[in-house]
Amino acid sequence: LLSQAVFNLLIPDHAADAFSPPRLSEPSPWDVLVEWLLGGLSRWDAEHFLFISEHGYLYEHSCAFLPLYPLSLWAVARGVLWPLQGLLRPRSLLLLSAVLLNCLFSTLAAAALYELGRAVLRCHRVAFLAALLFSLSPASVFMAAAYSESMFACLAFSAMWQLEKEQSWLSGLLFSLASGARANGLVNAGFFLYSRSKRFALQLQVGLGSMGKLPLLWKQALSLASSVILMSAGIFLPFALFQYYAYVRFCGPGPSLGQTIPEPLLQLARDKGYHPATMDGAKPPWCSQQVPLVYSYVQDVYWNVGFLRYFELRQIPNFLLALPVTFLVSWAAWTYVSTNPWYCLTLGLERSKSEEEGKPRDGFCCPAAFVYVVHATALLAFGFFCMHVQVLTRFLGSSSPILYWFSAHLLQEHEPLLRSAGTDNPPPGRSVRGKSPSSCGKGTPDNPIVRLLLNWPLITPLSKSILGFFLSYWLLGLILHCNFFPWT
Repeated sequence: LLSQAVFNLLIPDHAADAFSPPRLSEPSPWDVLVEWLLGGLSRWDAEHFLFISEHGYLYEHSCAFLPLYPLSLWAVARGVLWPLQGLLRPRSLLLLSAVLLNCLFSTLAAAALYELGRAVLRCHRVAFLAALLFSLSPASVFMAAAYSESMFACLAFSAMWQLEKEQSWLSGLLFSLASGARANGLVNAGFFLYSRSKRFALQLQVGLGSMGKLPLLWKQALSLASSVILMSAGIFLPFALFQYYAYVRFCGPGPSLGQTIPEPLLQLARDKGYHPATMDGAKPPWCSQQVPLVYSYVQDVYWNVGFLRYFELRQIPNFLLALPVTFLVSWAAWTYVSTNPWYCLTLGLERSKSEEEGKPRDGFCCPAAFVYVVHATALLAFGFFCMHVQVLTRFLGSSSPILYWFSAHLLQEHEPLLRSAGTDNPPPGRSVRGKSPSSCGKGTPDNPIVRLLLNWPLITPLSKSILGFFLSYWLLGLILHCNFFPWT
């Protein structure tokens, strides 16, 4: 927060062609102070979230941003920050709400990622490293700015953790809330499908040896189908309700809202070609589609999101920007598949010998990590071929634990300073600072990331590459994003 304030003050803002609605009231000295301290966190898409929180869904293109995060900002501004309403205008209250909420969500997301790592990887050290890397995420600026990434990461990681604990209903509730924050939360229904399918497949393997168990397996199959349908419907419900709300607002027969929209915002719509809700009875073309989904229409028309649409020569810099995260997640998938080829071929539905003996592999390549690798690979493929590729860093960084687990795995496996207690024969005149427990030990007496940074000349090139990626994107994200320069 301090760094973005400094960079925002020292570096002039870039004249970006971004959404910039007019302010409807004169700022007070306190508003100027809030903008001075936190204004760098209101750039690019953050303007959309703050605008929706203050004015609602006035414009059609605003429907690309799902409502849970703007509603949360509105609730905090009207509730927790209610005493400040006489001092600050609504936008300042909302910006302050975003900072407070995102600090909370980011912290809870790191804690949930740690607990999830302990449950899945069964290696405390790698789980701890991954949580620390998340705290230094290359998408950190989006975790702090008025974006929904920190909320989504908190809800998604917490839901995954609860599912690992077999708390299905709580997990389903959290996944459902996540799909109200970001559309890619719909993919999380696959975790329920896989969890139930794997359980049924293992029961089926046991039941095949006994004819008396077959009727019971049919009942279990029906129970599996009903639970998956019910849970998936719950996850899809927030998204579906928002599509219905948008249809009523933009396609309904109600009277023109021209009288309720302030004139400066109407003028902005005329100048920029935005489409306000139900103006002069004109309905947008998506209203007449067989399945009227405003979200896909807005992504298609306003942001040109579609299969291979970004594959142009002028987008090469953006592909380079997404190269590190693309390489890391692809490497993670290859490492997992090459280590567990038969397990991947059978989709993990056949019990392995180690599982039968009760001693499955620990760490990144353990059987339990399979579904998370598939999830990350699917997100990577979709983002690379169908989205604006530069957003892959924050897209994967807020949705999948694999980026952090695999980076932590590489550090733990290949960095001597983390695998030893300082007995790695440093060069003459150099001593290793800090201590480190064993590979999967339960203790965490020091911060291993700080330890590596303090001993930068001694660490391996691989460690320097991983930490260099995290640190450089952390710093560049602050400098560029806070001053309206293009970033991820």
